[in-house]
Amino acid sequence: MENFAIYNPVKLHFGEGVTNKIGEITAEYGKKVLLVTGQGSAKASGAWDDVMDPLKEAGLELIEFSGIKSNPIIEDVDKAAALAKEKKVDVIVALGGGSVIDSAKIIALAARYDGAAWDIMEEKYKPTEALPLIAVLTLAATGTEMNPYAVVQNNCKQVKKGYGNKLIYPRHSFLDPSFTLTVSRDYTAYGVVDLIAHSLEAWFGQGDASLTDRFTAAIIREAMKYGPELLDDPKNYDLRARIMFAATCALNGMTVFGKKYQDWGVHAIGHCLSVVYDVPHGASLSIAYPAWLKVQKDRIPKRIQELGTAIFETNSVDDIIYKTEYLFKGLGSPVSLKEAGIDISDTQEREKLKKVMVKNKVNGLVHNLDEKDYDKLLELMG
Repeated sequence: MENFAIYNPVKLHFGEGVTNKIGEITAEYGKKVLLVTGQGSAKASGAWDDVMDPLKEAGLELIEFSGIKSNPIIEDVDKAAALAKEKKVDVIVALGGGSVIDSAKIIALAARYDGAAWDIMEEKYKPTEALPLIAVLTLAATGTEMNPYAVVQNNCKQVKKGYGNKLIYPRHSFLDPSFTLTVSRDYTAYGVVDLIAHSLEAWFGQGDASLTDRFTAAIIREAMKYGPELLDDPKNYDLRARIMFAATCALNGMTVFGKKYQDWGVHAIGHCLSVVYDVPHGASLSIAYPAWLKVQKDRIPKRIQELGTAIFETNSVDDIIYKTEYLFKGLGSPVSLKEAGIDISDTQEREKLKKVMVKNKVNGLVHNLDEKDYDKLLELMG
C-alpha cells in the first residue's frame, strides 16, 4: 500500500428535510449570498422552495445567477464571478447537480481574482483564497458535493478539463434524496453510470490496497443492484437515497486510500465527446468505457479479471467487457456514438473528433493512450 492521509472537511447533511437548517448555517459565513442554479430543475423538484424559504427566514440577501448548463462552460463562470464581485457577496450557495456545484467551485475562486477564470483551470494563476461554498445536491452522479474537484469546458478552445484545490471543498453539503425524485429517467441512468465510472477509474488506478478495492467493488455492486430497481420505480425515496449515497462515496476519497493514482483516461475520452457533440457526461462514459476496456484487455488482463471476480463472478476478460457493456445498456445509457445519434463513419467527422482528442491530450494517469489508440477507440465507439 501507498502512504496516505485522509482529509475531508465537508460536513454532509443527508436525509429528508435537512435543508431546514441551511439558513442559519449559511448565515455563519455572511449576509450576502450568491445563489447559483441550473436551468429550472430545482424549481420543478421542490428544492427551490425548501432552500429559499430558510435562506430568506435567516434574513440573507440573495443574488441569483441561473442557467448553468449540464456541460458547464467557462463563460458562465466568468459572468457569475463578475456578479459576485460587483455585489460583494460573502458566500455562495450552489443549488443543482454536478455542473452547478462544479461551476460554483470555480466561481468561488474567480470571485477572489481579477483575471479570467480559465487562468485558474490552466493553473496560470494559483489561488490562495475562495468564497465559502454551500452545496445543495439535486442529482446523484458526480460526487462533487464531497470533494475538492471541478470540471468545466472552454468551447472556444475545445477543451474540457478538471481542476482540484482544497480551497473548494464545500463547507457544508445538503443531500435530500427527495430532491432527486423528479430527475428524468435518462439523467437518473447517467448518474448511475457516472458513479460506476468513478469507481472504475479508481479500480484501474495504481497501487495495491485490498480493503479499498473492496470498498470500490461494494459501491459498484450497490449501483448494479439498486440502479435498475430505481429506473423501474423512480419515485421510490429509499432507492433514490441508496444511489445518492453511493454516488457520494464513489468520489469522496474512500476509493483511493492506499493507492497512488486513479486513472481518468475514460473521463478524458468522455470530455471530448461532450466538447464536440454536447453528449451528457454519463452517456459519454457509457460509450467510452467498453471501448477502453477492449483496447486494454491484452495489456491489463489480470486487473480486468480481478474486477470480474469482484462484481460479475467471472474471470473471463471478454465476458467481463460484455457484462460491463450490458450493464450500461440495461440502464438505458448509450454504449456507442451511433446509439447517441452521432455518426462518425465519415472520415472527416472522425478526424474532427480525433483532433479534439489530440488537443485535450487524452491519456490516463496510469494506462497510457497514444494516437493509434485514439483511432482504435473511435472505431470501437462508432
